[in-house]
Amino acid sequence: MAEVSLTNITKSFGTTRAVEDLTLTIDDGAFVVLLGPTGAGKTTTLRLISGLDQPDLGDILIGGQSVINETPAMRNVAMVFQQYSLYPHMTVRDNLAFPLRSPMLRTPEDEVVRKVDEVAEVLRIRHKLNDKATTLSGGEMQRVSIGRALVRKPSIFLMDEPLSSLDAKLRADLRIELKRIHASLGATLLYVTHDQIEAMTMATSIGVLDQGRLVQFGTPRDVYENPVSLYVASRLGQPRINTLPADVFPGAPKGAMTIGLRPEHIQQNEGKPSEVTRVEHLGDQTRLHLTLEGHPIVTLTDVHTTLKPNDIISIQPRNALYFDAQGHRIA
Repeated sequence: MAEVSLTNITKSFGTTRAVEDLTLTIDDGAFVVLLGPTGAGKTTTLRLISGLDQPDLGDILIGGQSVINETPAMRNVAMVFQQYSLYPHMTVRDNLAFPLRSPMLRTPEDEVVRKVDEVAEVLRIRHKLNDKATTLSGGEMQRVSIGRALVRKPSIFLMDEPLSSLDAKLRADLRIELKRIHASLGATLLYVTHDQIEAMTMATSIGVLDQGRLVQFGTPRDVYENPVSLYVASRLGQPRINTLPADVFPGAPKGAMTIGLRPEHIQQNEGKPSEVTRVEHLGDQTRLHLTLEGHPIVTLTDVHTTLKPNDIISIQPRNALYFDAQGHRIA
């Protein structure tokens, strides 16, 4: 594994600036997630690191060495895509072994067998090694796709939304598996997604992208609790952060235009009266939908609450976040 550094990277496609002045360091052994909506520059960043695209400006270092002039094959990176990209006529064993048997690596066959067995054990698919790829479930196919990257022991793993085509149960299972694999291998991993749950549950660090710019980088907890902008605050949290005019509650700092309230940061039974519009019982939590002076609010309440629509309760902010007219955080 190796440290990967991007310095002042810029990439345009025609008149579209996909990545702009991006500086980012992915530490050796880190699990970094780039988070942002479609068009934020996530996939382009992966392609620039892999060598599939070349930056217009800036430099990329892997293990302290510039790779700007190196081909993708020379960079020793491994990519995992949203689609599985398996060879359907091959067995799982041969799909896993395929990268090792490439003319560039020329891995001895006994070493191929050993590495395939090791990766199959890590991915818990040893019992599938002799099955054809076409007989696998979606989750098993994605494990094999991940395994094809793992067998190579690259400098960095680059993963482009590899779980997004799976159903919710498989996504949750493979999130846990990826964290386990990362911990057991000590791998350096850059993972891109628009799914904030994936970012919060897997990353050692999150980078939030907005129109090609890296707007915040830090631990999941720090980015969640101390967002630099309303844009960042809205990218993390389920339910989403509540946003209201800053003067709805007293005590807003000078220059504040918007108050941001996480659902867990709303204190009940004190403050201003609000009306219950809906109660969502979700088993492990209950979401309370309120209206305060015409503004919708979602908060959390006791799972056994007896509140019902049209009830009136009082609420006030706790640990509120304030933002100016441009959406920048006010300390």
